[in-house]
Amino acid sequence: MSILPTSWCYIEIEQVLQLLDTGKVIQQGWSPQCEKEPSDLDEWGVLKTTSIQEGAFLPHENKKLPETMEPRPAIEVKPGDILMTCAGPRNRCGVACFVKKTRGHLMMSGKMYRFRADRQMVEAKYLEAFLLSQEAKTAIDKMKTGINDSGLNLTHGRFKKLAVPIPPINEQKRIIAKIDELFSDLDKGIESLKATREQLTIYRHAVLKYAFEGKLTKQWRKGKKDKIESADEMLDHIRQEREKYYQQKLEVWEKAFLKWEEGGKKDKKPAKPRKQEEIQPNKDEFNGLPILPENWKWVLLSQLSHHIVDGTHKTPKYLNTGVPFISAKDINGFKISFDDTRFISETEHQELIKRCTPNKGNVLITKSGTIGRVAVVESDNEFSLFESVANVPVISPTSPYYIALVSYLAIAGVFGARNQKGVAVKHLHLENLRRLPIPLAPKYEQQEITETLEAILSVIDQQDKIVSENLKKADALRQSILKQTFSGKLVEQDPKDEPTSVLLERIKREKENTKKKKRRVA
Repeated sequence: MSILPTSWCYIEIEQVLQLLDTGKVIQQGWSPQCEKEPSDLDEWGVLKTTSIQEGAFLPHENKKLPETMEPRPAIEVKPGDILMTCAGPRNRCGVACFVKKTRGHLMMSGKMYRFRADRQMVEAKYLEAFLLSQEAKTAIDKMKTGINDSGLNLTHGRFKKLAVPIPPINEQKRIIAKIDELFSDLDKGIESLKATREQLTIYRHAVLKYAFEGKLTKQWRKGKKDKIESADEMLDHIRQEREKYYQQKLEVWEKAFLKWEEGGKKDKKPAKPRKQEEIQPNKDEFNGLPILPENWKWVLLSQLSHHIVDGTHKTPKYLNTGVPFISAKDINGFKISFDDTRFISETEHQELIKRCTPNKGNVLITKSGTIGRVAVVESDNEFSLFESVANVPVISPTSPYYIALVSYLAIAGVFGARNQKGVAVKHLHLENLRRLPIPLAPKYEQQEITETLEAILSVIDQQDKIVSENLKKADALRQSILKQTFSGKLVEQDPKDEPTSVLLERIKREKENTKKKKRRVA
């Protein structure tokens, strides 16, 4: 806790909250089975946890309550409420916002709390600002319970003990005015940075689309018509490589099977490898997709790969050191990041790679959460995958980098409709991924495309990196302002302000007097 000015006090949050109509100071919502689509203005809806962002309320993030179910008006969100997520991944559990305005007929879900500031003691916007501070976040993070970071809970009992630094009411008002002034300029800068990032994304998509429709290499193809291997010829080579791969696995199995028989069949019988049958496109599967250049061909991703599978669906036991365990969060900027990865034991790793073995040259694609992020495995270092990531073993002579970039574009919906499933969390099912439409270019043209794109995308990525760094600086500046705020350094103290301790005593006496009067009347 910070050292506070003499006129301030630390008070547990439950003591600065207003008593709600339900008789509680902290109220939880309800999670019925809702429709997938959001509700209309005159319909009842249940808010999704994504409606609560840091300092921002998004009422459109809701799901329609079925007409067969009765709404619960007692948990309808209203202006003046402070909402907080109380369940979810670590970075989403404990996020708070003040509801300045909202439409009607929106109810809290069971994964969020609602409470109101007691205006005698604290301003709602002041309380919201504290809940956004690093001091509060750190304290709340220690209160969360759960087996792993993907699913945590924040209980009433723990949260109500959160210590809040409370200055005099008049000082709170000066603080709010100063924060609004400082944050206004900061927010304008952040919006500008986010707009720049959006433009970079649009430009990246446009460049990739131009490339994967054959327009980037239009001049390159001139005079090379007879020298370019067609996509159909490439598919024949891929089929040969797939058969060769199967025969190699079969030979390994035959040796293992023979050894098993000679050993008296004591150990587990080796499983015979299954031959992967090529998935063929359905009739009209590629209808509506762009017309490709001569020698190109629309194919399914599975036609260019060995078996596409995701990582383990079971949460492993994490260790401080060991074999890296990669999930969707570790794939960013078209690369695998090992900076903040978790680890598992070698024994568990050996079990997991029986299902999914990421090797050098494979393409990784995130399939849940933020879907469609891609990366190529560039080293022989071993690691395991979680279910949020799919492994695509690309078959030669197809370029893994070509497949990674074109898959990213296809999943983004630039070629056609998105292949996403899910509501609160988006998912890309393996079957959708296997049937992802890919514009297959000839081998040497793939090389030309990826080399040209590397130069263009590096410039875009550098600009995106600058935007990200500036967004981090903006967040650090915001936290610096909040740190000053809740250590009493943002605005000057006024000796004429009633100290918080005096306010507390006065409120206590008023409550005692009220109780005495009630007893006399009774």
